[in-house]
Amino acid sequence: MLNPSPLWERFYHRAAAGEGGLSKPPPSFAYYRLGPMKQLMAGLLLTAGIALCACSAPSITPTTSDPPATARPTAPPPTAEPTMPPAPTTAPTLAPTATQPPTAAATAAQGVRLVVDGAQSEARYRAREQLLGRNLPSDAIGTSKTVSGRIVLGASGEPFPEQSHITVDLTALQSDERRRDNFIKQDTLQTSRFPSATFVAREVEGLPTPVPTSGDVAFKLSGDLTVHGVTRPVTWQVTATFTDTAVSGTATTKVNISDFGMTPPKAGPVLSIEDELTLELAFAANREA
Repeated sequence: MLNPSPLWERFYHRAAAGEGGLSKPPPSFAYYRLGPMKQLMAGLLLTAGIALCACSAPSITPTTSDPPATARPTAPPPTAEPTMPPAPTTAPTLAPTATQPPTAAATAAQGVRLVVDGAQSEARYRAREQLLGRNLPSDAIGTSKTVSGRIVLGASGEPFPEQSHITVDLTALQSDERRRDNFIKQDTLQTSRFPSATFVAREVEGLPTPVPTSGDVAFKLSGDLTVHGVTRPVTWQVTATFTDTAVSGTATTKVNISDFGMTPPKAGPVLSIEDELTLELAFAANREA
């Protein structure tokens, strides 16, 4: 190893003589003025310092650069569907159509209501009586022209009992003998307490289905008859003429006066009267759907 001390000393002395150079030796110049052992120790200390600095310096870990992400193909923007004009909020007005009445066939298929026409209907009784002064019995006939009600038949021809009833005003009964009428209404029928007779239809037999719209038909109509506060089952024999708008005809049945809690009348010119009565109903009814 070269010893630079003489060189630095010459350089220093030249500077001191005004020939240029340094005004004083650099700091490292002292290093070369040390003895060999001190130079060795100084070198070791310098080397150790450098090693410590190298160990304490943070290590930089090389980062692995990720490969550039491959750009995904972008989907084309959705194509906008053509916008339809808004539907009108007001429905178009349809021309009114004439309402057609239901046909008779359609009405028959759905059932029918037969509403009594009171102006053309009447109820009657017929009783065999023996009058004073006459050798042979005769028929006593009393009539009430106050009749109301209806018969409602289903599609199968069966009546609906809750809607099928006929009512007769017994206070309106009249015959050819006023004394008879007064006695029957006051003492026999007691019309002040039981002013009306009522029939409720429950079963029909022999009536074609659907209900006819023309022709004559004979059939039976059964139900409950209430007179004088007593109800008894009866069956009427009916003969009727049908059209597509109306029904007319007669219905007859036989009952006993005593079956309804009454005593056959016997007073004045009436010597006796049979217990059995014939009841008749001459009716006209309008046909409704």
